Amino acid sequence: MDLPEFITNQPLLDIPFPPDVVEAYAIKGAHGMAVFFVFHKAMELPPHSHKGQWGTVLEGELTLTIGGETRIYRPGESYNIPSGVEHSAVAPAGLKVIDVFEEPDRYPLKG
Repeated sequence: MDLPEFITNQPLLDIPFPPDVVEAYAIKGAHGMAVFFVFHKAMELPPHSHKGQWGTVLEGELTLTIGGETRIYRPGESYNIPSGVEHSAVAPAGLKVIDVFEEPDRYPLKG
């Protein structure tokens, strides 16, 4: 499934990964940030923590370890990462997810 143009016209995030690996389109509000991630190549996100995060898988399978518990999430399944809980992820090529972050400035916008 391709993301609609009104989403891909949203600002890209300035994330520490090249755009040929992952693209991230953001909708930012006063109290949070919604991000549409498109993984073009497989990657692993090392353990880290921040404020709350909720997400859902659109396409592909996401392996998440949240607070020491590992689970695979498939299209239509959602996950909740409470504030401050350590988590890591394995994202295969082709994965598309929507993540909503409690922090409106979780990532800076490009440009």
